[in-house]
Order: sequence, then structure tokens, then C-alpha cells
Amino acid sequence: MWVAGLVLILWAGFRMRWPKLVALLVFLTMDLVMFGAFVRLTDSGLGCPDWPGCYAHFTPAQAHHQISEAVAEQGGTQGNVSPFKAWVEMVHRYIATIIGALIVAMAVRAAWARKHGRNIALGLPFLLLGWVILQGLFGAWTVTLLLKPLIVTLHLMGGIILLMLAAWFWMRNRSDLPKVPTSTLVQALTWAALLATGWQIFLGGWVSTNYAALACTGFPTCNGSFHPAANWAQGFTFWRNLGENPDGSAISLQALVAIQWGHRLFAVVTSVIVLAAMWGLSRYRPLRRLAGWLTALLVVQIALGASVVLFAHPLELAVAHNGVAALMMLLLTIAVYRVSGAQSRQASLDDASLAFVNIERASAKS
Repeated sequence: MWVAGLVLILWAGFRMRWPKLVALLVFLTMDLVMFGAFVRLTDSGLGCPDWPGCYAHFTPAQAHHQISEAVAEQGGTQGNVSPFKAWVEMVHRYIATIIGALIVAMAVRAAWARKHGRNIALGLPFLLLGWVILQGLFGAWTVTLLLKPLIVTLHLMGGIILLMLAAWFWMRNRSDLPKVPTSTLVQALTWAALLATGWQIFLGGWVSTNYAALACTGFPTCNGSFHPAANWAQGFTFWRNLGENPDGSAISLQALVAIQWGHRLFAVVTSVIVLAAMWGLSRYRPLRRLAGWLTALLVVQIALGASVVLFAHPLELAVAHNGVAALMMLLLTIAVYRVSGAQSRQASLDDASLAFVNIERASAKS
């Protein structure tokens, strides 16, 4: 069944027009990042404790007997394994498999066109291919290393970077959104906003993978104070097992406070940088709508972050908080692309974009 599914996806990837294929890749990657958050927040990361299948089967339904035995051994469905958690984990893997197959199809199409004399830039398709392979390895390590916080957080960041690469690829195949000549300051601010938001997402992932979301109660204070008792050294010791210090002792509440409070403090820094970048972008008419959307998303993200704390971490709000963060990175990547390397409208269709037009033509002829 795995083989038949992969063949079908590859066939679709070979037949689909480039603009639709790239847009589908961006959509599915965004979906993957959000569903990955759902996996973490429902504690489904070990719903199928092997990889890539579920107890060596394609679906949890086929592994019903093994899942039932695991549920009995752990004393109920509140543990790592349950039918629901197994399906959540496997749906995440199915989406990742579809994305990987589409990227393979894109890389093969680009290589085929290059082999047949087209002047094709292969860098980005093969970078996507290499990155999705690495991301798959991190997905496997997430399971085999039993949800080690750093590995799970890096798996999240790998998904975000995959989304950024897909968005960049998407932009390079669009002629309706040309690059805009901007000042060096605006370019620097836009890059700073992208990097700051990326680091803020890492910190948010570190909160989630350490289950530190409720270490601070109240907002904007943490446990009633702007200077809560926090163990920063413990909280930001990265290579350790879940819930433990490197020596095997249990991680302290003060360490979890440091993790949560650090995420909140840097949120202030990120907000200032993003607002400064949006002010710069809004000075250019073609970028005003993009700046407006990003500003609105920032406001929504702050409201979601506060609501997650005030309402004791409801699943829907927590997933939405992750999703808006990913959407901000998507739009910031588009913003960076549009302000990088000031060019005219004609020059915005660079060599790579023209190359992919050639790929489409070559595919049509075949």
C-alpha cells in the first residue's frame, strides 16, 4: 500500500503544472507544521512507538492488536499509546510522506529538463530534497529518542525552514509579485523581523516540548511577579531527556518558569522588531497590504499567547498560536524575498524562475 500510494503521488507531481505544484507544496507544508503542533499538544508523539509505520503496519487499524496490548500494559488510554494518538501520529507521517514525494518529483523534473539541454538551476529543488530528507530523520529521532526536547524542537524548526524554502520557491515562480526597490534599512529590518520571529518560534517550541506552558500563571506577570524565581541554567540546558537534568534528576519548577518566562520576554523584543519592519514596509505602496497583514497577525498572536495562559492552555488556542506563528514566518519570508536585491519588474523574473518556465514547457512537449 505504501508503494502504491507513493507511485500515485509521484505521478501527480510529474503531471501537475509547476505553479500549482509549488502552491500545493506550500499549502501542505503549512498544514504539516500545524498538524505537528497538534501531535505535540495531544501528546501523540509516541502514539506509534516505531517508525515509519505503526507497529510495522501502514495504518493503526492494521495494528489494532498491538495498540490494544499497549493500552492494557499502560493501564488505559491516558498513556503514550491509544487508538486516537496512533491515528494522529500516522496522519502527520502521511502528510510528510506526500510532501516528500512531491519534492522528489520536482527534483526529478528539474534534473530531467537539465539533462535535455535546458538551462535549469537545480540548487533550490535539490536543497528542498535534502532538507526534507533531514526533516524525515528528525521525525524518526523524535520517536526513537523518546521525545527528547531538543530533537522535538529542532523537528519543529525543520518544518518551519521547509515552509520558508517552499515559500521562496513559490515566490520565484510568480511574476505578479515583483521585488520592490527599498532602502538598506528596510531590508535589514525585514531580515531582523524574520530572524527574531524564528528564534521566538524556537523558544515557543522549547516551552511546548518541555511542557512548561503553565509554569507561569497570570498575564502579563509570571506567578504574580515581573521577576519570578527562575533557574535559567537548568531551563536552557538543551541536551537532556524529557523532564530530567543531564544527571538524571528531575527538572525543577524554577527551570520550567525560566523556559516560559524567557519565551514571554523575547516576545516583547520580537514585537518591537516586527513593528519596526512593518513601519518600514508600509512606506512602499506595493508592500502596504503585506505589512498590514503581518501587523494584524502580530496582534492576533499576542492575544492568542495571552489567552493560552489565562485560559489554562486549551488545545484549540494552543494549536492556533502555533499556526499563526508559522503563517507569520511564511509572510515574513515573502517580505524578505520582495525587498531583497532591488530589481525592476522585468528583472524580478530571475534566471531560476525562467528555468522553471522552461521545465513546464519541456514537460508539456513530453
